[in-house]
Amino acid sequence: MTPSSRLVALMVAVTVLASCSEGGEPLTMPEATLPTVEPPEVVYPGDDWERDERGDWGALDRELAARGSTCVTVVQGGRLVHDRVFNGAAADAPVPVYSITKSLTALLVGMAADEGYLTLDDSASEQVDEWRIGPAEDVTVRDLLSMTSGREWSEATDRTLIRQVSDQTAFAIGLSQADEPGEWVYDNAAPQVLERVLAESAAEDGDVVALARRRLLRPLRMRDTQWPTDRAGHATTYSGGRSTCQDLARVGHLVLNEGRWDGEQLVSADFVEQMTSPSSDRNAAYGLLWWTNAEGRVVEVLRQAGFSADKAPYRGRLAPSVPADATWAFGYGNQYVAVVPSLDLVAVRLGRRPASPDQVTFASFTAGVIDAIS
Repeated sequence: MTPSSRLVALMVAVTVLASCSEGGEPLTMPEATLPTVEPPEVVYPGDDWERDERGDWGALDRELAARGSTCVTVVQGGRLVHDRVFNGAAADAPVPVYSITKSLTALLVGMAADEGYLTLDDSASEQVDEWRIGPAEDVTVRDLLSMTSGREWSEATDRTLIRQVSDQTAFAIGLSQADEPGEWVYDNAAPQVLERVLAESAAEDGDVVALARRRLLRPLRMRDTQWPTDRAGHATTYSGGRSTCQDLARVGHLVLNEGRWDGEQLVSADFVEQMTSPSSDRNAAYGLLWWTNAEGRVVEVLRQAGFSADKAPYRGRLAPSVPADATWAFGYGNQYVAVVPSLDLVAVRLGRRPASPDQVTFASFTAGVIDAIS
């Protein structure tokens, strides 16, 4: 008999005995109580991560080093279980993280929404005066977060945004409204409009970099992370951030714990759930500036990650070999902040672009970490 079946039998016996006595009167029995199980305490880092080094990392480290990685950091249960730097890098030297910046921006937008500064399903024209007349008035903040805004996009406009214009926010706002919101198109200009949304709603004196420092970087003690501005002084909210593996692991740990950080709810669990769940049936692998592992129509962005050609959309999951609850912040060159809640796991890889899109993928990197720690 198993422990659980013994417990059931004991409770039945107690019930029968309590139902009768020699005089036919029910016996008075003390109320049965079952032991309570306390959830494990969540561990958060102070200035440094608490270490619990374990796992077999040789094969993964060799692969990452050969593919141009500069660092890898793995955290499980709030403790650093593996941390390596490669190819002459230094652990505390920030490197470009490209579109991982978008995922940090999503957290700032969620914080602003939580505090009532903006509403995700309201028109972004509430903060973007230029959109108050015309088709752009239909674009919501959520559309900008989910890559479904219908804003003008081409590789040429992307190159202009990134390489040529001084005021990237003004350029992004000034593009045309190509379609009604709805279709999924990976776009850099639309997330840059979120700089204006944050500047006009939640940022003191319109300073989004100061907002990021106050609400995200300092509370998480991300001491080696830099949030850049364009030449006009506006925060870049689509790309441009510089960080380290250990700093970005803190972001993953925040998301893993549903927006809680050391006794404080920095961003609501509801927003984190929305951010890491599919936001459109046009791409089940995309939430709100975070990537997901949900089942459905999947659209990858290999060219945006630096490779020569995209693959056709397909049905399935982005990383079928890893748990379905995995989610990622993802940047140019296959840089990742991987979060797997069911395994209490966060893993970060930064570095140069691999030679092939089949190297250091969502699936192979995350599965490699899981295999090494198992």
